[in-house]
Amino acid sequence: MVVIGGTSGLGLSAVRAFIREGARVVVLGHLAPDMAKATEILGTSGRALLGDATDPANSERAIGECVSRFGGVDGLYHVAGGSGRRFGDGPLDQVTDEGWEQTLRLNLTTVAWSNRAAIRQFLSQGTGGSIVNLSSVVAFSPSPRHFATHAYAAAKAAIIGLSRSLAASYAPQSIRVNVIAPGLTDTPMARRAAQDPAIQSFIRSKQPLDGGRIASPEDIDGAAVFLMSDGARFMTGQVLGVDGGWSVTEGQY
Repeated sequence: MVVIGGTSGLGLSAVRAFIREGARVVVLGHLAPDMAKATEILGTSGRALLGDATDPANSERAIGECVSRFGGVDGLYHVAGGSGRRFGDGPLDQVTDEGWEQTLRLNLTTVAWSNRAAIRQFLSQGTGGSIVNLSSVVAFSPSPRHFATHAYAAAKAAIIGLSRSLAASYAPQSIRVNVIAPGLTDTPMARRAAQDPAIQSFIRSKQPLDGGRIASPEDIDGAAVFLMSDGARFMTGQVLGVDGGWSVTEGQY
């Protein structure tokens, strides 16, 4: 299988979980310092490739590496994405043109490129396969005071629409496409929020499970392993929220 964005945060944690379940994994990551850790975790069970997911050739390269190394591809987990604040994302009246374009390219267009590469390979193999795309709880459960990044929310919502459309189109070929929508999770992208006392206080009531806390990447791993496995073989087009109760609680400021 292939993990796009698998050298840090949620992706790297999932790679550990997949390997524990016996998977053989090709990982694509864009930061050179992260490659050593990913390579160590993969061991003889896979390979880490350096490349930016915004370049469609890199998703194709990762799929091709999995085919040449393991004889085929049976799954894709797309995690790559990130905050667009540094580009100019924010409330829509403040979003810059660059902020909009770059945030959508990073969070949505990369998903289209990786899914396209995987689906082409599945169709070529004639074997079907499983795709799991990472969205966010803010795609359908906004929190405007602390998380008003509207290009990011639009991109994450569009991932759900794209995934459900793909699921409908390719179900006859036994290609499954599902989505995970995490709540606030302790990753490098979430460092701003995790270090903000006001957001920490808010999360205690907004994500009330397990004492009210920010999720760890390991909290998301079980959903990724399940959706990639034969245990989910009759599921497609579904959005699985792993949000500690975010989407069903009001949250107190």
